[in-house]
Amino acid sequence: MILTNEMILVLDFGSQYNQLIARRVRECSVYCEVHPYALDIAAIKEKHPKGIILTGGPNSVYGATALPYDKGIFSLGVPVLGICYGSQLMAHALGGQVAAAPVSEYGKTEITVTTPDSRLFSGVAEKTIAWMSHTDYIASVPEGFRVTATTPVCPVAAMEDSARGLYAVQFHPEVLHTAEGKTMLQNFVRTICGCTGDWKMDTFIDRTVADLKAKIGTGRALCALSGGVDSSVAAVLLSKVIGRQLTCVFVDHGLLRKNEGDEVAAVFGPDGPYDLNFIRVDAHETFYARLKGVTDPEAKRKIIGEEFIRVFEAEAKKIGQVDFLVQGTIYPDVIESGLGKSAVIKSHHNVGGLPDHVDFKEIVEPLRLLFKDEVREVGRQLGIPERLVQRQPFPGPGLGIRIIGEVTAEKVKLVQEADAIYREEIDKAGVAKNLGQYFAALTNMRSVGVMGDGRTYDYAVVLRAVETSDFMTAESARLPWDVLQKAASRIVNEIKGINRVLYDCTGKPPATIELE
Repeated sequence: MILTNEMILVLDFGSQYNQLIARRVRECSVYCEVHPYALDIAAIKEKHPKGIILTGGPNSVYGATALPYDKGIFSLGVPVLGICYGSQLMAHALGGQVAAAPVSEYGKTEITVTTPDSRLFSGVAEKTIAWMSHTDYIASVPEGFRVTATTPVCPVAAMEDSARGLYAVQFHPEVLHTAEGKTMLQNFVRTICGCTGDWKMDTFIDRTVADLKAKIGTGRALCALSGGVDSSVAAVLLSKVIGRQLTCVFVDHGLLRKNEGDEVAAVFGPDGPYDLNFIRVDAHETFYARLKGVTDPEAKRKIIGEEFIRVFEAEAKKIGQVDFLVQGTIYPDVIESGLGKSAVIKSHHNVGGLPDHVDFKEIVEPLRLLFKDEVREVGRQLGIPERLVQRQPFPGPGLGIRIIGEVTAEKVKLVQEADAIYREEIDKAGVAKNLGQYFAALTNMRSVGVMGDGRTYDYAVVLRAVETSDFMTAESARLPWDVLQKAASRIVNEIKGINRVLYDCTGKPPATIELE
């Protein structure tokens, strides 16, 4: 895709938050790209960035594992913001001192802004909360820099050389845990870098449609349709481009939420509003057989990913030559599956879980550059009904990763029923509006209970609800106690095989949203 937007370039040094930084920049209506730290100066110049952001990372800038880079990034004449490892890199490269911190910082930390005239901290309170995650620190700043923020144990929580457009923060402004991080990043992107904000979803749609027409031409495409927001938007987008050249295959792997298969068929099937070639494949027996005895979550994800592709290959053979496989892959899928030096948190069935060989010319991922909120906006502009656009996210591997341990038909039924009750009670109580995701998961723990004066030894269910806007960070939702009580009571009374209900109050990080 050829883009002409103003751009902020993110150079990734192995951060888990690299794509989250990009999302925060996009919230400022400014396009940005993420590239590996080794991107050479010539390539950077060709992109004409309005600013550069250096990410965090797990390495030490002065140790044997320090990543090679070109110091020329600090003399390109464009503003640079270093975050965490990026801030230490800036200090180290320009003559400051970086050392092991006497006291490491991790978690929410109060910082003090010492220079209210700093453009980076314009509109930020003198005392504010930031998310720290570091064992090294900047012991002394380079010549020409001034300290702009501190903590009780970190003398350089932020520094800047405004004359050269160089800014650095030891903390992570991109995560929601940093109270005024959005303001700081907006100050950098819009005020310091001078971006006007020309990244809009209507222009993205126009460019994507043109690119898809050129790429696919008269070819035939097969869309992996799950019925979730991402695959649904991808399907509707492709249908508008190539019409009946597109066949949407919905694989019912037996790991869906209660009645979900029928709901998807009602929307995209022959009685739905879209002019699609729709095929529903009942493959639950195949998936259950492949998952028998498998307990490792990564192994389950890989198996489910492989089976998905094999089913698509089989369907493609039935309908004739198919050139392209269409998937609703988005940025969070990519980041959590691992990019470059970034650690793999969990592979996604449509990214890291794909087998090495597929019987298609090319995999088409029209939404790969977008975050969830951007996908929803694209859906609205395509005229997709709001109830579908706002549908709660559901992982590709489905209940396979909401069942801890081995997946069986019995366990699937238990978690389906528990999840349906939980979601029903949340919806009835009217508390779903601010929730990014909420679901029930089945643990592999069995515990002793008593029901009807008799002893039980049954499964424990975990209820989870989070508040998030980006799905890269999240806070556990403080649901009303009466809602949780009602859901728990119904689950243990209406579902045979469950005698205990737990609530997950862990944020992300350190947990993930899903249990596996």
